[in-house]
Amino acid sequence: MTEKYRKVAYYPGCALEGTGHAYNRSTKEVGKALGLELVELENWNCCGAMEVKNVDPKLQTFLSARNLKIAEDMGFDTVMAPCNGCYHNLKKAEYDLSHDASSRETVAKLAAKSGDQPYEAGNVETIHALDWIRDAIGTDELRKRVKNSLNGLKIANYYGCMYTRPRHIFPEKDKGPGSESTSKPHFMDDLLAAAGAVNVEFPLKTACCGGAHTLSDSDTSTRLVLNILTTAEACGAEVIATECPTCHSGLEMHQIRAEKVLGKKTSVKILYFTQLLGMALGLSARKVGVNENFSESRDLLKAKGLG
Repeated sequence: MTEKYRKVAYYPGCALEGTGHAYNRSTKEVGKALGLELVELENWNCCGAMEVKNVDPKLQTFLSARNLKIAEDMGFDTVMAPCNGCYHNLKKAEYDLSHDASSRETVAKLAAKSGDQPYEAGNVETIHALDWIRDAIGTDELRKRVKNSLNGLKIANYYGCMYTRPRHIFPEKDKGPGSESTSKPHFMDDLLAAAGAVNVEFPLKTACCGGAHTLSDSDTSTRLVLNILTTAEACGAEVIATECPTCHSGLEMHQIRAEKVLGKKTSVKILYFTQLLGMALGLSARKVGVNENFSESRDLLKAKGLG
């Protein structure tokens, strides 16, 4: 267990205050149940997501760096970002500022214009919600705290494409036993197994869900999601566990669209891993926002003694 992760700066990002509200709710509730403390960044801004990055990558670096500087000014050396996009962008900003002089120059100029001090690489570590729970508590301790086992629920763990790519911005991964793998991530598998789930062998853990194409090419996104859904079902999964709000909403929305537009119906349920952990820790389904999901999982959860 890593003691310093027991109290960290929390960067929810834009999605968790909108379509990913259930992820925000369940993450906070799981933290409380485990005795972990999240302190939300003051006056945080969008990380730049895809939109700014596609127009001006260095502006996106500044936006993410500003959030890291806020965490530092609040006295934190660790910021936790549950959203894959935010996590990726903050990690990329850290890498760019460490390796690219022009990025440092741009960040310094923009910070000066806004009356702020620029963030200097190396002062704040960005972690994902998976790192936070796994390293602050550990799977052995989590197993002891389970009050309502997931009872053999068969789960396909879906990490999405931005959790591990590009590999060079995640230098802490692929360091052998105990570290996360970029080719076959397992932190979510480890946590949910400790909570009583059965993780099915799922080959599309890091496949793209087409989130960036949803508005410009919905048919492509629907087909990418349908591939993930049908593969999970073929692997025997009852639930796909997610850890990214874009992936989660994409799987839910395109599951519905696949049936309406393509005539392809799938029944696998979509739940955030924090919702599953929360119920295993004894929290109600409503407490972790299951009622906010579009994926209707109440009958399955009741059959498993959850919810």
